[in-house]
Amino acid sequence: MTTTAISDVLPTVLVVDDEVRSQDALRRTLDEDFTVFTASSAEEAQGLLQRQPVSVILCDQRMPGTTGVVFLKEVREQWPNTVRILISGYTDSQDIIAGINEAGIYQYILKPWAPDALLESVRNAMEAQALQQQTSRLDLELRTSTRVLRQRTASQMARAQSTFGFDRIVRTPGGPLDQVCATAQRVARYDIPVLVLGESGTGKELLARAIHYASPRQSGPFVVENCAAIPDSLLESELFGHKRGAFTGAFEDHPGLFQRGNGGTVFLDEIGETSPAFQVKLLRVLQEGEVRPVGGVRPIQVNVRVIAATHRQLEQRVADGLFREDLYYRLAGIGITVPPLRERVADIAPIAHQLALDVAAELGHPGATLPDDTLACLLAYPWPGNIRELRNEIARALALHDGATLPPGAFSARVLQGRAAGGGGDLMSAVPQSGTLSERLDVIEAMLLRETLLRHRWNKTRAAQELGLSRVGLRGKMQRFGLGGA
Repeated sequence: MTTTAISDVLPTVLVVDDEVRSQDALRRTLDEDFTVFTASSAEEAQGLLQRQPVSVILCDQRMPGTTGVVFLKEVREQWPNTVRILISGYTDSQDIIAGINEAGIYQYILKPWAPDALLESVRNAMEAQALQQQTSRLDLELRTSTRVLRQRTASQMARAQSTFGFDRIVRTPGGPLDQVCATAQRVARYDIPVLVLGESGTGKELLARAIHYASPRQSGPFVVENCAAIPDSLLESELFGHKRGAFTGAFEDHPGLFQRGNGGTVFLDEIGETSPAFQVKLLRVLQEGEVRPVGGVRPIQVNVRVIAATHRQLEQRVADGLFREDLYYRLAGIGITVPPLRERVADIAPIAHQLALDVAAELGHPGATLPDDTLACLLAYPWPGNIRELRNEIARALALHDGATLPPGAFSARVLQGRAAGGGGDLMSAVPQSGTLSERLDVIEAMLLRETLLRHRWNKTRAAQELGLSRVGLRGKMQRFGLGGA
């Protein structure tokens, strides 16, 4: 057995090959980037592994007394976190294919190999191992966090409720969102699924958290997955888990989101983006109350409440054949629609004030107030990105301005112009296409009020005269729509 000098920095690779020339060629290829160990037999390699941790094994298929697949299968049992790469010739391919999954082989490299390609394969293997180790640490932290969450005292739970409860959802009393929160708070106590509908950025996850912390499951975990963020092939593993060796890179068992959320609430955001094939598997989980990890044989019982959300019109997707009808009715035990910001104009001012406080604290900014003319600009804009866009605009304004107040000029041009990018700025284009007559009239009234005040440079006497109001009446309307009333 020969070795290079052991480095304190370079990651380690073990080359197992009974041909000395092949060992030398592999070592020359890898020496600059890795600490390379070599062994001429499976027995010699196992002896080295007992003494020396190794990140990656490069093993030839043909060895005296055994094969590379058999040896790597034994390595997998004893050292599962070591990445295994097999090197072989074309004539061995039929014998190898059947054993690749069983041995958990990361990659199969055919001879003759190119030095650059082989070096890149080993580098990728190192990255895969590092990613797996990081995932394992995060899983451990999550499991630890779950145990801590289950052990919360009553006072700690009260703090969680005050942080994520319905009282933390900023809205105007009696407004559209106030009615939504009242409905959500009522259904929170019942252990039935909830489907939250609404445009992106309206606060669907915030509402789902509030439902969780007002429910009997409040002491359990609240776990979140954005179904639109990852492909179906990975989504199944993330939600249902996988067994070690189920696919390339599955170096150990991985508990899925439903297992990690056991006893609590699973929030599936953007459920409308999933494929029909995945929907079948999710439906089974909801019907049977059990998950089958990828590569697993036995199902695992789970006890979770599912809250799903989407910006899609699911009923239309059902009609178009893009979403399963049976899954829709399984998810929509209770349907709650969060109205967009443009349909609750009265909420813009209190939300903006709260965001200014929150974002300033996050940025380490001393904070700034929002004067009447700034609020008038915020009210004029239709906010297609809803609260998320409003938050980004306030963060931008705080970053660009150091004064005690945020003037209109601190905001982007499209907000100052009162229209979305690519959209019109006329009155009727900003009127919501849904909602009650009273809610739509509120939008029109707020916009007319704002426009009149701006045109008269915030002179309340002249604005009141033009609108046929007394100063007291004008102040009352300004207070109602968050425009100040001093």
